[in-house]
Amino acid sequence: MIKFFRKIRQNLLLEGKTGKYLKYAIGEIVLVVIGILIALQINNWNEKNKQKIAETEFIKGLKNDLKQDKQFILTVIKTYNPKISAYSSLTNEFEKDNIELDSLLNIYFVTQRTFYPISGSFQAAVAGNEINKFENKEWTRLIIKLYNSTYDRLIDNGKIADERWEYLTKKYSHQRRIKKFGEMDVSELSSILDDMSYHHAQIRLYQDLLNKTIDEIDNILEFKER
Repeated sequence: MIKFFRKIRQNLLLEGKTGKYLKYAIGEIVLVVIGILIALQINNWNEKNKQKIAETEFIKGLKNDLKQDKQFILTVIKTYNPKISAYSSLTNEFEKDNIELDSLLNIYFVTQRTFYPISGSFQAAVAGNEINKFENKEWTRLIIKLYNSTYDRLIDNGKIADERWEYLTKKYSHQRRIKKFGEMDVSELSSILDDMSYHHAQIRLYQDLLNKTIDEIDNILEFKER
């Protein structure tokens, strides 16, 4: 194609048609510029299309991760409800003679769970810096806050709950194993409740953070569906 245009220009020069040569040369330049612009436009369209596909895959993966996180959080919350109720009963009724100490203490000393998020989709988007290219900046901001702030705080508080739980389970490992705390007077029960109080305070805080995290997850899922 280039040889064809060159031959035409050469013929025009040989024939002394300088004016037509200049017009043709200018026209050829314009065509080349138009061709470049079209190529750039196609390239931009291809890049936007690739970005759109990447964003769609990210949204799909992230929503799946968040739905699993929410179910896990709900499971963790349920494990704390009996503990909190048992502690409340113990502190409110520990001076009564008919209180079922073993039953309530065994409920409290059932194994606990803590939450760790699924972050595969988020980490993949961050690693490739794709997350900063997504169109919906407000939605992206909510996601970054969830993973880099809320989840980090939740993990830290979960670790504190685990540390305080480990202290309790080690101290009362024998009672947990035989599922019997035996006869106790008010002073002895009060001592156990003092040990439990630090753990109880932490799991109350942790459960509150878990509930707030569910609200945050729901907001992100609903935000994208608006």
